[in-house]
Amino acid sequence: MVTRLATFCKNAWAKDPVLVMAFTIAGRAVILPPLSPYTKYAAMINEVNPYSYPVPLQDDGNMPDVPSHPQGPSLEWLKKL
Repeated sequence: MVTRLATFCKNAWAKDPVLVMAFTIAGRAVILPPLSPYTKYAAMINEVNPYSYPVPLQDDGNMPDVPSHPQGPSLEWLKKL
């Protein structure tokens, strides 16, 4: 099986190296991003960011249950990088 694959790769490279390189680059573009450590941190940052940002309210002085600053998840782990 391995020898057949090696023979196929040799023949493909001999006939059309541009096509082989295009498929190699495309394959790496699909496979490598999930293996990257940056994917982990990008996912962590996306979890912390809200999908919709709150609309600012005009304070009439009669809203005791609305905090002055929104409290969200902590980004301390990002500061420690």
